[in-house]
Amino acid sequence: MKTKTIRQSATFKAVPHDVYEALMDSKKHGQFTGGEADISREVGGRFTAYDGYIEGVNLELVPDNKIVQSWRGSDWPEGHYSRATFSLEKTPSGTRLTFTQTGVPEEFYADISRGWRDYYWGPMKEVLQK
Repeated sequence: MKTKTIRQSATFKAVPHDVYEALMDSKKHGQFTGGEADISREVGGRFTAYDGYIEGVNLELVPDNKIVQSWRGSDWPEGHYSRATFSLEKTPSGTRLTFTQTGVPEEFYADISRGWRDYYWGPMKEVLQK
């Protein structure tokens, strides 16, 4: 299977802790995505988001700094996971999030890439800046 890598960044007018919590707290995650999320806060723990469409495992967690997860959509080829890395850096105006997702099946690349911008970074900015 051919795969591609997504590389994106977003800036939030919020401290790294608040950005980390938006991604890792089940209730806060659900607030900005509009879908139910169940997110373990442990390395090796499982997570689901968007009412179960997204699922995976936490591979590395550095509070307020970095999240690395195995990640897949429920319509992806059986057993195939990508690797999603969220790196947070404090800036004078808030937080810069650098996102890399490797191993995205080529047929899903355009939708997933657009989805991060439309369903994550945009809504997160709105929620965090209130």
